[in-house]
Amino acid sequence: MDATVVAIAGDGDDFARRPLVGPTEEIHPYAEPPSPQHPSLEAAAAQPEQQRKPQRVASLDVFRGFTVAMMIVVDDAGGAWPGINHSPWFGVTVADFVMPAFLFIIGVSAALVFKKMPNKTAATKKATVRAIKLFILGVILQGGYIHGRHKLTYGVDLDQIRWLGVLQRIAIGYFLAAISEIWLVNNNLVDSPISFVKKYFMEWIMALMITVLYVALLFGLYVSNWEFGVKISNSTLSIPSNLVEMKTIHCGIRGSLGPPCNAVGLVDRVLLGENHLYKNPVYKRTKECSINSPDYGPLPLNAPDWCLAPFDPEGLLSTLMAAVTCFVGLHFGHVLIHCKNHSQRMLFWLLASTVLTISAFLLLVLGMPFSKPLYTVSYMLLTAGVSGFLLLLLYYIVSLICFGFHISGLFATLSAQPFLG
Repeated sequence: MDATVVAIAGDGDDFARRPLVGPTEEIHPYAEPPSPQHPSLEAAAAQPEQQRKPQRVASLDVFRGFTVAMMIVVDDAGGAWPGINHSPWFGVTVADFVMPAFLFIIGVSAALVFKKMPNKTAATKKATVRAIKLFILGVILQGGYIHGRHKLTYGVDLDQIRWLGVLQRIAIGYFLAAISEIWLVNNNLVDSPISFVKKYFMEWIMALMITVLYVALLFGLYVSNWEFGVKISNSTLSIPSNLVEMKTIHCGIRGSLGPPCNAVGLVDRVLLGENHLYKNPVYKRTKECSINSPDYGPLPLNAPDWCLAPFDPEGLLSTLMAAVTCFVGLHFGHVLIHCKNHSQRMLFWLLASTVLTISAFLLLVLGMPFSKPLYTVSYMLLTAGVSGFLLLLLYYIVSLICFGFHISGLFATLSAQPFLG
């Protein structure tokens, strides 16, 4: 996972650099932020611009920095320690919580950034430009243009370029969350739990519609038999290296969640094309595809043909579901804005995280497994719930008991490095 994702999760000109609520400052219950006539704000306005130091949401800084640290550990040690490497297909490991945590943080950040918008059109332009820049950066870094850290060559065959990836997924999730925050939130005053729901009701409807669309396509699309090409390379034979052998995957099924016949792969093959998908998918570490499972390794005897097939773990359909994690983050950000004090915020976060986690295990019992490559609803709920619990824990440690100042400072420093790694 590329560390560049930190840039969108907390940019220098966004909420992290703007005056926000401090550790000891309270927000009136279910009320809008104080007006400019507030004495403390008047005093701040009287200070020279260069002398003002904006307050930060320290716990969110630490959360972001902690996620960066986990990303570095997973990237560098995941291959040596399978317990923290990504799950080959079903199930979750420590590594599988990193990407959703970034998406969750992006949602919280967007709620704080766009809580006051003098000009919705300008805010939309800013969000759109940022998303496009991140998407293009992802294509450059992950689309095959750069050939690796140990190679000095660069360039890409447009017939083989990979259009989607980690940064592209984050760009799409950020864009959907930002546009929803800009255009779907009304200007009603929040002075009660009911008014809170009414203010953000359309955002919740949007998240629900995305989820319903994902589930309908995942279980409703018919996956017919399909073919893919495998390049033949055998130095002992006089065969050109660009010769391709076609292999057929037999499906003819709906609702399959396995690697060869799922709707997530179907959507990508139809809309993007086989040549533009990831060539080394994570399911090559399954027992069917590797004698060293859960690590990569040689194919077992009589391995199925789909072990050689491309599959994009950041595909179109799964990215839709990943964007819902940003909407969950929006809700946690709204709680931070409108709740009065620490205990109220923590109570709401605790309830929301508990509901998300319990719902995830209920879906697991009902037959929807945790799967990061498919980004199943159960996986989204579980990772979002755990992210909520982690934000709650860090908020308590950093904002209430102010414990671990030096460690918190280290994580906050990590969070400020957009191109770390």
